[in-house]
Amino acid sequence: MTTPPVCDYEGSDYQCSFWDSGGRAYEDRCEAIALKRLLPKSGKLMLELGAGAGRNTPRYTGFERVVLLDYSRTQLEQAQERLGRSDRYIYVAADIYRLPFVDGLFDAATMIRTLHHMADAPATLRQVQNVLHPGAAFVLEFANKHNLKAILRFILRQQEWSPFTLEPVEFAELNFDFHPKAVRGWLEEIGFTIERTLTVSHFRLGLLKRLAPVHVLAGMDSLFQWTGTLWQVTPSVFVKAKAVGRDSIPPLVGQNDILSYFKCPACGHAPLEEKKGYLACSSCKRKWAVKDGIYDFREAIH
Repeated sequence: MTTPPVCDYEGSDYQCSFWDSGGRAYEDRCEAIALKRLLPKSGKLMLELGAGAGRNTPRYTGFERVVLLDYSRTQLEQAQERLGRSDRYIYVAADIYRLPFVDGLFDAATMIRTLHHMADAPATLRQVQNVLHPGAAFVLEFANKHNLKAILRFILRQQEWSPFTLEPVEFAELNFDFHPKAVRGWLEEIGFTIERTLTVSHFRLGLLKRLAPVHVLAGMDSLFQWTGTLWQVTPSVFVKAKAVGRDSIPPLVGQNDILSYFKCPACGHAPLEEKKGYLACSSCKRKWAVKDGIYDFREAIH
């Protein structure tokens, strides 16, 4: 199956260079506030899409088990170093366009700073909807093309693309901004109901971040996040959606039976058979590596 290109962070020090020492403490604090407001208080099985090095994972304290999914194996290795290896965390390297999970598996999912790398956002969202249990919560963050800076630049003729049109804008290779109305339309068409919208990072200006303490800016941002129900002009938007119930969806599988979570991403067959060092698909005969605590569904092994 042909899928869109993937933005691969393999070998990147993104967590260190962008977050730890990149001057993004304000953005991180604002996102933590939004997540706390939108996440369910508790749950059994959470899927974190685009987990990277596990920056947000410790914030999912109410969930019994978290599956961290990222295309980059090295990012997952960094997450292992941060979080450790335990039954609570499952590390999966996979393409979001071909999720290796059985339908209706998860009772919650997050996708933070990940959709903006998706050339086919609706296809991604359909994959997410497939693996969520009816009624499951989905917290989605997306980069907003309809932000105030883009609007002003367009009015002043300092940029060619319009922040008012619905199509995504690719401002760098595999980096997309989306119009909030377009994202809402995709979610509703695919089978989600939108429960809440928050606007985040109202004060993402270098000068402000240099002048004001992080806790002050984040506190101010917290006061304005509720305006997402009225308008969206911030660079980042958070949406809490709920998966609409569907027919023929199995119940949540046993918490301890990790093998039952997976299906073959190539042919869709489940269950997979556990072998030494890999999972085997009895239908298409493909083999998927399991090494150092990471399930790798990116490319089949021989």
